[in-house]
Amino acid sequence: MTSFLVVVGLTGALLAYRVEIDRLVNPRLFAKPMPGARLDLATLAERAEAIAPDARVAYFYDDVPDQISIRCAPRVNPATGKPYPLDFDHLILDPWTGRELGRRLEFDATRLSRANLMPFLYTLHTSLVLGDIGALVLGSVALAWTLDCFVGFYLTLRSGRGGFWRRWKPAWRITWRGTPFRINFDLHRALGLWIWPLLFVFAWSSVMFNLRPVYEKVTGALFDYQSDEALFASLPAHPIEHPKLDWCAAQAKAATLMAEQAALHGFTVRRPSGLAYISEFGVYSYTVESSRDFRRRSPGTSLYLDGDTGELRHLFLPAGEHAGNTIGNWLWALHYGDVHGLRSYRFLVCVTGVSIVVLAITGVYIWWRKRRGRAFAAARHRLEAKPCA
Repeated sequence: MTSFLVVVGLTGALLAYRVEIDRLVNPRLFAKPMPGARLDLATLAERAEAIAPDARVAYFYDDVPDQISIRCAPRVNPATGKPYPLDFDHLILDPWTGRELGRRLEFDATRLSRANLMPFLYTLHTSLVLGDIGALVLGSVALAWTLDCFVGFYLTLRSGRGGFWRRWKPAWRITWRGTPFRINFDLHRALGLWIWPLLFVFAWSSVMFNLRPVYEKVTGALFDYQSDEALFASLPAHPIEHPKLDWCAAQAKAATLMAEQAALHGFTVRRPSGLAYISEFGVYSYTVESSRDFRRRSPGTSLYLDGDTGELRHLFLPAGEHAGNTIGNWLWALHYGDVHGLRSYRFLVCVTGVSIVVLAITGVYIWWRKRRGRAFAAARHRLEAKPCA
């Protein structure tokens, strides 16, 4: 597990500041703030499709102060019945003017370049740049890591006489004046205890991302939970390449529906934050920041409406509907360092990423020393048991 944990730990530490690093490496992909209001979501979608007419806007969020990154999908060429070839999958716009800042091919992050540095690190972190196979490998490692969290915690407990805390207290300390092995052992044990809650959060949320069937089965057995399968079953496939509602009409209708749902379910809408069109289901997705959200970026209060009729198809609330889904949304926010109102938490995520690397390396060193000790003891036993000539 060590090699995988070193990779995800280091990349995760960097990804905690993904936008800030990207802004330093690729300043041209970020706009200079201007006085006045930013363009609304529908106008940004229209500008994107005017700039790239062979592409259809799939989704985007207004969650970065000086950039709009729009996920695009190729339209179908009516002459051939096949998608138009595109050399990008993300179009980046200025939020104030709608002008193009750049293009990226984020879903082919193997093309490592300056513009694709952070997407490459993200793909390395989530799938080792190996697609579904890499995601499956990391999901399996995450499952073993989750179990190891409890095994490691158990191994810090000590039996014997005396009060429980008196026996357990030394496990939380690091003796810096001991032998190198002792310092290594104390560092591994104490560091694992101090950050244990976050270790478990990162391990189990990694199972949620990369080993979804296992996560859903466990969560569904313990909590009230609506699975992804049940969600998409409520949106039966109804492909519409060209919906009757354009972006402006869809946005206006969605805002009205969201206001109605806010009054019905008792939450407050702060501002619109995301818009998407899912042609496979023939629906628009409209996302807002609301009083139910706890994520700082890409908040989760959203609804789906029919692309032709504007009829409400589904409402998704990040909290307050299903306990299992609420827990999953919290895991998502904690894993990505995206908790609303806790900007300093990202630093803790970064530190935890580095700590995971330290724990993995010190753990292997402890294993190696103990293995060498057992091998030495076995060799000595064989020599002592060997009869004299």
